[in-house]
Amino acid sequence: MARRGAGGAPHSARAAAASPLPPRPPFWAPLCPPLLLLLLLLLGAARIGALEIQRRFPSPTPTNNFALDGAAGTVYLAAVNRLYQLSGANLSLEAEAAVGPVADSPLCHAPQLPQASCEHPRRLTDNYNKILQLDPGQGLVVVCGSIYQGFCQLRRRGNISAVAVHFPPAAPPAEPVTVFPSMLNVAANHPNASTVGLVLPPAAGTGGSRLLVGATYTGYGSAFFPRNRSLEDHRFENTPEIAIRSLDARGDLAKLFTFDLNPSDDNILKIKQGAKEQHKLGFVRAFLHPPDPQPGAQTYAYLALNSEARAGDKESQARSLLARICLPRGAGGDAKKLTESYIQLGLQCAGGAGRGDLYSRLVSVFPARELLFAVFERPQGAPAARTAPAALCAFRFADVQAAIRAARTACFVEPAPDVVAVLDSVVQGTGPACERKRNIQLQPEQLDCGAAHLQHPLSILQPLKASPVFRAQGLSSVAVASVGNYTVVFLGTVSGRLLKINLNESMQVVSRKVVTVAYGEPVHHVMQFDPADPGYLYLMTSHQMARVKVAACAVHTTCGDCVGAADAYCGWCALETRCTLQQDCANSSQPRFWTSASEGPGRCPAMTVLPAEIDVHQEYPGMILQISGSLPSLSGMEMACDYGNDIHTVARVPGPAFGHQIAYCNLLPRNRFPPFPPNQDHVTVEMAVRVNGQNIVRASFTIYDCGRVGQVYPHTACTSCLSAQWPCFWCAQQHSCVSNQSRCESSPNPTSPQDCPQILPSALAPMPTGSSQSIPVHLANAAFFQGAALECSFGREEIFEAVWVNESAVRCNQVVLHTTQKSQVFPLSLQLKGRPARFLDSPDHMTVEVYNCAMGSPDCSQCLGREDLGHLCVWSDGCRLRGTLQPLPDTCPAPEIRAIEPLSGPLDGGTLLTIRGRNLGRRLSDVVRGVWIGSVACEPLAGRYTVSEEIVCATGPAPGAFSDVVTVNASKEGRSREHFSYVLPLVHSLEPAVGPKAGGTRITIHGSDLHVGSELQVLVNDTEPCMELVRTDTSITCTVPGGALPAPVPVCVRFEHRGCVRGNLTFWYKQNPVITAISPRRSHVSGGRTITVAGERFHMVQKVSMAVHHIGREPTLCKVLNSTLITCPSPGALSNASAPVDFFLNGRAYADEAAVDEELLDPEEAQRGSRFRLDYLPDPQFSTAKREKWIKHHPGEPLTLVIHKEQDGLGLESHEYRVKIGQVACDIQIVSERVIHCSVNESLGTAKGQLPITIQVGNFNQTIATLQLGGSETAIIVSIVICSVLLLLSVVALFVFCTKSRRAERYWQKTLLQMEEMESQIREEIRKGFAELQTDMTDLTKELNRSQGIPFLEYKHFVTRTFFPKCSSLYEERYVLPSQTLNSPGSSLVQETHPLLGEWKIPESCRPNMEEGISLFSSLLNNKHFLIVFVHALEQQKDFAVRDRCSLASLMTIALHGKLEYYTGIMKELLVDLIDASAAKNPKLMLRRTESVVEKMLTNWMSICMYSCLRETVGEPFFLLLCAIKQQINKGSIDAITGKARYTLNEEWLLRENIEAKPRNLNVSFQGCGMDSLSVRAMDTDTLTQVKEKILEAFCKNVPYSQWPRAEDVDLEWFASSTQSYILRDLDDTSVVEDGRKKLNTLAHYKIPEGASLAMSLTDKKDNTLGRVKDLDTEKYFHLVLPTDELAEPKKSHRQSHRKKVLPEIYLTRLLSTKGTLQKFLDDLFKAILSIREDKPPLAVKYFFDFLEEQAEKRGISDPDTLHIWKTNSLPLRFWVNILKNPQFVFDIEKTDHIDACLSVIAQAFIDACSISDLQLGKDSPTNKLLYAKEIPEYRKIVQRYYKQIHDMTPLSEQEMNAHLAEESRKYQNEFNTNVAMAEIYKYAKRYRPQIMSALEANPTARRTQLQHKFEQVVALMEDNIYECYSEA
Repeated sequence: MARRGAGGAPHSARAAAASPLPPRPPFWAPLCPPLLLLLLLLLGAARIGALEIQRRFPSPTPTNNFALDGAAGTVYLAAVNRLYQLSGANLSLEAEAAVGPVADSPLCHAPQLPQASCEHPRRLTDNYNKILQLDPGQGLVVVCGSIYQGFCQLRRRGNISAVAVHFPPAAPPAEPVTVFPSMLNVAANHPNASTVGLVLPPAAGTGGSRLLVGATYTGYGSAFFPRNRSLEDHRFENTPEIAIRSLDARGDLAKLFTFDLNPSDDNILKIKQGAKEQHKLGFVRAFLHPPDPQPGAQTYAYLALNSEARAGDKESQARSLLARICLPRGAGGDAKKLTESYIQLGLQCAGGAGRGDLYSRLVSVFPARELLFAVFERPQGAPAARTAPAALCAFRFADVQAAIRAARTACFVEPAPDVVAVLDSVVQGTGPACERKRNIQLQPEQLDCGAAHLQHPLSILQPLKASPVFRAQGLSSVAVASVGNYTVVFLGTVSGRLLKINLNESMQVVSRKVVTVAYGEPVHHVMQFDPADPGYLYLMTSHQMARVKVAACAVHTTCGDCVGAADAYCGWCALETRCTLQQDCANSSQPRFWTSASEGPGRCPAMTVLPAEIDVHQEYPGMILQISGSLPSLSGMEMACDYGNDIHTVARVPGPAFGHQIAYCNLLPRNRFPPFPPNQDHVTVEMAVRVNGQNIVRASFTIYDCGRVGQVYPHTACTSCLSAQWPCFWCAQQHSCVSNQSRCESSPNPTSPQDCPQILPSALAPMPTGSSQSIPVHLANAAFFQGAALECSFGREEIFEAVWVNESAVRCNQVVLHTTQKSQVFPLSLQLKGRPARFLDSPDHMTVEVYNCAMGSPDCSQCLGREDLGHLCVWSDGCRLRGTLQPLPDTCPAPEIRAIEPLSGPLDGGTLLTIRGRNLGRRLSDVVRGVWIGSVACEPLAGRYTVSEEIVCATGPAPGAFSDVVTVNASKEGRSREHFSYVLPLVHSLEPAVGPKAGGTRITIHGSDLHVGSELQVLVNDTEPCMELVRTDTSITCTVPGGALPAPVPVCVRFEHRGCVRGNLTFWYKQNPVITAISPRRSHVSGGRTITVAGERFHMVQKVSMAVHHIGREPTLCKVLNSTLITCPSPGALSNASAPVDFFLNGRAYADEAAVDEELLDPEEAQRGSRFRLDYLPDPQFSTAKREKWIKHHPGEPLTLVIHKEQDGLGLESHEYRVKIGQVACDIQIVSERVIHCSVNESLGTAKGQLPITIQVGNFNQTIATLQLGGSETAIIVSIVICSVLLLLSVVALFVFCTKSRRAERYWQKTLLQMEEMESQIREEIRKGFAELQTDMTDLTKELNRSQGIPFLEYKHFVTRTFFPKCSSLYEERYVLPSQTLNSPGSSLVQETHPLLGEWKIPESCRPNMEEGISLFSSLLNNKHFLIVFVHALEQQKDFAVRDRCSLASLMTIALHGKLEYYTGIMKELLVDLIDASAAKNPKLMLRRTESVVEKMLTNWMSICMYSCLRETVGEPFFLLLCAIKQQINKGSIDAITGKARYTLNEEWLLRENIEAKPRNLNVSFQGCGMDSLSVRAMDTDTLTQVKEKILEAFCKNVPYSQWPRAEDVDLEWFASSTQSYILRDLDDTSVVEDGRKKLNTLAHYKIPEGASLAMSLTDKKDNTLGRVKDLDTEKYFHLVLPTDELAEPKKSHRQSHRKKVLPEIYLTRLLSTKGTLQKFLDDLFKAILSIREDKPPLAVKYFFDFLEEQAEKRGISDPDTLHIWKTNSLPLRFWVNILKNPQFVFDIEKTDHIDACLSVIAQAFIDACSISDLQLGKDSPTNKLLYAKEIPEYRKIVQRYYKQIHDMTPLSEQEMNAHLAEESRKYQNEFNTNVAMAEIYKYAKRYRPQIMSALEANPTARRTQLQHKFEQVVALMEDNIYECYSEA
């Protein structure tokens, strides 16, 4: 069974290997019928004779089985790893399911077995379908595969993607089921092992159906069992070869698939282990018969199988068996045990009539009503045989029944051991032999079905025999229909063809047709007719499902063709005049409306018209129509006679009649008679009988006119008149032909052609030109004309008088005729004088020859030689007419030989030597023995002698080689100037010495003297001539004919039909080249596309051409690249269509040998269709990017073109385009689906002019624009004028400028005096700032040498802080991190937590349902179609706010964090939608904000993908910058209340006062953070809280900030002396009051000196007298400056009166100081962000930027600025700016408001660096833009360089990116609680449930996959629990 395993095994390894790629699915399914018909014709629909492929469905994997649901009009198709549900009518896909591959091992139990364990590795295994059966009663589809030891599923009828019954039951509410291997191991577990299945009706006492299964044994010891060391056999531990299993899905599931229908082992048939080697069963098909039994009748299940031959046993042969099992009678009948009724008999298909050929192996069966048709094959001995001989045999079911009854009688009543035996190889058998049962009378039922007390099971020993009905190679399947008196047999073949044969009642083939279904794909052995419409046949090839119309009757256009085709399905529909199926003809059930093939062409409708011939001058009352053939009675029908040209007359039938009917019809009006054709005396009129508007039968009649006979035949008027086929009469008096004799005058008129007056021709001697002669003319029957005036006519204008000699003779007097030719013949006729010309009949023409001696005789021999022609000429200085008395000359000058050809010949002679010259004899007799070559005679050929001018003679043999002149002796001798040579030609070799047996090889034979002789032959294999000979002196070239077999054959070179030249030349015929595939299979109609042809043995091909059928233009010449590849330019086509392609190899049409062999099936059918097809599509269309027709270009400048291409389906590659500007090629650089970029590097020339821009694809050329070079003279003149005007304006402007300058100089002197005073004020401040600028860089760098690690946040905290800053309305209170509090003094701070990082807090009572609902919801979110519809549905809701969108995006990111590759795909699809929306408006605004779900998804995606880069590359410089900012701020005074500082980057946070601050180094002790004491630097202007913070920072710098104590939690004590100490606070009783406000205490207030000793400790009670200092009321407290100090009009105070007043703006220089200090750290950070590490390139950035560029290309967006903006919005502005502004997302640090303000300035600088717009800066510009204005251009270069480096990186494939994303998912798996995220997403789903449902209903894909129902299931599970459970939680 390796070749054809039932249940979808590949038919053969060979067939699988030869299978071409599956064709595309039909795209014309939804078209309307007329257009469909047109397309079918254009596409060359597979329609040959009597079959038509109506629909196809291609399967990407090999097909296995199919099942038909006639009631529902559905086809179920099972393929490897796939199940499909197709509509029956058009095979369109309705549902599908994936069922493989799975991890499995044939050495392991099925994983559904709870107790199973396996030591063997499970590998990914394909699932081959083994059983596909429909159970309509239970609404199930039974699907069994090869995986899991042959496991079965029960799927839902009507939705194959759904499992109807889960078996084994997985969990409650179903009761636990004890599962055994036998319940799971149903089908065979190997791809090539056969399995058949059949659903049986329920037996008595059972509630459901049953399943009959036959499966090949694949267990231990079989060829299918895997080689391994284990002896365990899990597959067939309890599994029999044949079994009936329970299929009751509605009953007890514990019994599903079990054997015990009744408690007995007799329901299975299992071969004993020791006998399995002798009984290898291969199953072909299982079927019921009769399929629709009468109530109470017995029904049987049949199994068709093979008992395979034993391996290694030459005597062993396969046996074909038919086994029968009885089923219950009627519904509810008792079921017989399987083995009780089991009986098998052999089927033998052997040739009769002495042929004796046995077809031993069953291939396919088909049960008809009374006959079982079966295809058998005879396995070939040679393994290389392409197809096995096969035969069709038919067996009668009555013979099967009789054989079974006879066998049981022979077993139990009258034992006959040679007739029947008990199957002792079966485990369940009852005994080894038959025995007679005494006193027992077997009932008919027992004879048919056996009984428990009788031996069983039985095997009939004698096979049932039949003779082949039909034989052919490679038959693989059969289906049979009985139609009328015919039996129609459909036969599939292993090469993908379907053969249809019609058998008559004697089972003889009367017709056959064949159609190709899928070339090279074997047809599956089961074919079925459509249950709803038997006019269609379903069949399956290895990769296709096809619906075939059983007959294409419409190809027959006439009744004779239709009925004569002998197609049982086709008949002639008389009243519709078309060939149809019977059901397609109206009233076809009534007799005579439809003529079948069995009635024969003689029953076709026919008609005879009376009268059949009509005289044009006679009146006719009407016409009688005799109608015969198969027509219904026309009486009472609307009838007319149709004469064409829209001429109709009334027709009527007198009464009812059949067979021969009479109709009456009016003749068409005389004025509508058709005109007579020229030179014709009649016209034929076609007419038809029209019934109900349809012409049903046709006939013709003739209208004649006797009067036209004389006009048509003027020289035989009388003879033609009386011999006409019409009743015509000749009137001699009137000299006319009439149809009515009464019109003739009463004179004797001839009545027969012989009586007509006529000329009797006589021979006349030639007349010399210009001479006068009288010519006698003899007449017959001329008495009537005697005396009449006659004239002799010799043609136009040559008329002479005729004189009567007597009544039978006249004489033409003094006839003088002239000619300028050598000889001219004149016709002679007699005519009556007068007009019109009337001639006497001349049936045999009489002629006169006139000659002219002066013409055509240039020499003496030719002149005198004319005497033989009767020309009296003489030679005298030319040819003259000889005088009467002139003597005849004797001789002519000697022969003159001017040329001989050929100049050489072989020694054997026979060369036809042509001699040309003058005077080469007057006649042949002069030279017959007078031609010699030396001493060798040359014999002239009579038929080729031309007087005087040319002799052709055959040379005689020569004794040896020599050379001599040619002599001609004609009374005198003439000699040739050239010599003729006798030579010996030789051959040495030939090349090539091999070629295909199809012929056509052009060979060259090398040798010497091969040019000799007149005739050359090259014979291959001694008989076949080599054609198209071309020869030279050393070679002969010719074309080899075809050979019969691959073998060496001799080549013979033969001169002049003599013997072969010795040389022993041999030519080897080899197997023909084979073409296996062509690529691509599409071309544009102009052609010229390079088609690559793949195959074998192309080294023998010398020339190739390619031609296209029907629509192709001229064939194209191809090029052979090597022995396996040929390239061909596609031919042009006339239209867009699909057409077959032919290849001509060496001038021979290529034909696949397998196809040619198989055509023997139908000798009448030539191979009409080619194996290969080419789809022609419209030519591609191009335009410039802006569709302009003129492009201006200046010579010398580089030129880059952007060409837009319209969408097409050609799939062109970049190398297929050619772009030219004039004659200069444009180098193509970028090619996408829609855009082509090309550039010209060389100069286009300096000449001004216009160059066409042309793009070429194959033969297609399109000029898309014109390039205009240079300028014009007008432009030069205009330029000169403009320059002159500008020069004049410049002179005027210079004068005005000089005047203004003098005025401005005076003003400047005045202003300078005012500025000197201001300069003196600010000089001091500038000097201080400069000193700080020089020293601070060094100091800060030293202080930042931190050795501790950087306090990075963990990944999960980074994600939660980045994803949920503030944007979620549902999570804002829960997810925004709570402010930290201390439960007790000194306790460590609680680590901030997030709900997504903890447990899902729901009550346990709600958990099961909610977990199941969340799980189902998770699977929905993992469905791409659902998720995209879900997101779009929510975004369309007006109340779905921006923060809701952000929240949803972040929750989705968390939920799909484990599948980042899937998340990325979703994000890309949503981005494409966003890009489409933006491109339609303003593409530059895309991704500018985060207002949609996908924009927030992109933010999150970038955060995930860039985390590694952030931590490993950017983290350190960023942290150093933060420390630098803090240190620089702390170097100067900081107002504790306003937060303003001396040093800052933000103008708004600048302390605009000159407050002197002095540093204080303090010795501090503190028991915390791992250190005891430190020296801490503070400023004397610092408040005590500021001092505490600096001390805490110094002590805790190695501890994350979240673990620091807070300043409010510690006390600071100053030990002023050994006895005195003070607790230092910001406010106490010593605080100073100014202007009604308390000033915060500082170190200066307490007068703490340099080096003072302080102690800090955790406080026992928190000082709550003050809140945070910065929150103090500025009306009550201040630190460094009063709030009024910075008002526009400050109040006067004591403090202000002592302060030196300066402009506040002078302190802006401190911004520059701070900037300069921090510049190095900022540069390092920007470089880290905008650089690429070679060891860790930014894969995500490259992938996403490439995605953006691809999308821009697709939309024709070529503006580089737009792409730059997209990239900037997606990475720098979306991710890096967010990080720069929020360092707390990355580090565990404190971000003060002041640091936040500085980071805003840095972020603004980063934003400006990434921008492409020019900075418009002025004196009013904000300082945060002015501060870094000088550095921005340099930063922009870094950004541009970074983008270019990303662009230049190697592109990432989808697989590489997916691997990277999967690694990112794996690194951080299980970090988040996805159930919490799912539950929160579900709240949105619940809130917008109706809108989501509507969106799902509106989406076709969602509707097809029933996503709305799955969503409803989620809602049902969650509805009653989620809010209740959350409220409890």
